[in-house]
Amino acid sequence: MIQRILAYFEKRSFGVSTYLGERYNMSISKIRLFFIYSSFLAVGFPLIFYFLAAFVLGIRNYMKRIRTRIWDF
Repeated sequence: MIQRILAYFEKRSFGVSTYLGERYNMSISKIRLFFIYSSFLAVGFPLIFYFLAAFVLGIRNYMKRIRTRIWDF
């Protein structure tokens, strides 16, 4: 049950940690902890990187959807 809830929130969230974890074969929880701890140490700079990465991933997914729609007709 808890795994379902975690999977749901991971899909609906930005997906930055999931993307980085799959890309570099790292644990997603370690990446999240890195962002949390480093944001305390670096006064929020990693949060700026996180939101910037979320924005770029969102645009990337949007472009993939548009690209498949154009060639589907």
